[in-house]
Amino acid sequence: MMNASLNRDSIARTHQLIRPYIRRTPVIEIDGADLGLDGMALVLKLELLQHAGSFKSRGAFTNMLMRDIPEAGVVAASGGNHGVAVAYAAMKLGKRATIFVPGVCSPAKMERIREYGARLEVSGERYADSLAASEQWAAQSGALQVHAYDQIETLLGQGTVGAELEEQEPSLDTLLVAVGGGGLIGGIAAWYSGRVRVIGVEPEAAPTLTRALEAGHPVDTEAGGIAADSLAPKRVGELMFPIAQAYVDRVVLVADEKIEAAQQTLWNALRVVAEPGGAAALAVLLSGQYQPSPGERVGVLVCGGNTTAVDFNRSSAA
Repeated sequence: MMNASLNRDSIARTHQLIRPYIRRTPVIEIDGADLGLDGMALVLKLELLQHAGSFKSRGAFTNMLMRDIPEAGVVAASGGNHGVAVAYAAMKLGKRATIFVPGVCSPAKMERIREYGARLEVSGERYADSLAASEQWAAQSGALQVHAYDQIETLLGQGTVGAELEEQEPSLDTLLVAVGGGGLIGGIAAWYSGRVRVIGVEPEAAPTLTRALEAGHPVDTEAGGIAADSLAPKRVGELMFPIAQAYVDRVVLVADEKIEAAQQTLWNALRVVAEPGGAAALAVLLSGQYQPSPGERVGVLVCGGNTTAVDFNRSSAA
């Protein structure tokens, strides 16, 4: 059953609450031919230009503005982007933050967490290990837990991407959204509530929502692949799952090499540097795994850009 407090009205109120603290990220309309997709117009929502490099800042600020923060501050477990966002929000709001990340977290994300003044702890190899460690720290210290995706405030914050995008592009037919724990697609799907076709995109090596939909409930699954630091928890969130059942049209699995190709294409065509999770949604179009109908207006959410794994045509300036 869907949480009654997650709806268009509550997402709209959340958007007003956090607007002073977030960027209204740009939308760019491009000719699909620029990306090798003839006969198609695309709308890209460049959420990688958000504070802290991803959409996660929305959920982080929502949590810290809606909830009482104890003296011990906040604690978060993250594959990377959520930790960066919580560290940034804590810095801006003058709160203490402790961030637990797994060994697969990229060096770029670890560096940014430290730069924002948070205490960084590397624990285990996967997100689930860091989550367990963060829960122990919360119990020991009294710090407030800020969950990366399975928390109502997090879903409300991520849903503001949909609210903002609809203001900017009210005529979308379809929106492609990457899936990790499901906070982003859950919030966006709750906002659109079936008025736009929302399609999830997951790496083949981390099919969390795919397996949950097959089983009829969230289940543990494999958590690996090129986007393991952003799209590979062991399972999707309990709160988002009924939203996905109701309002996510389908989920498409995409191979790591297709995600890498999408990263390269974004750089070559637009000089946009996306991390693997940020480029995953575009990959299903470039690979032909989703083929729009004639005249269909397709949006692609480029959701993150925290990476140092970019060496595209590097050369000295002339």
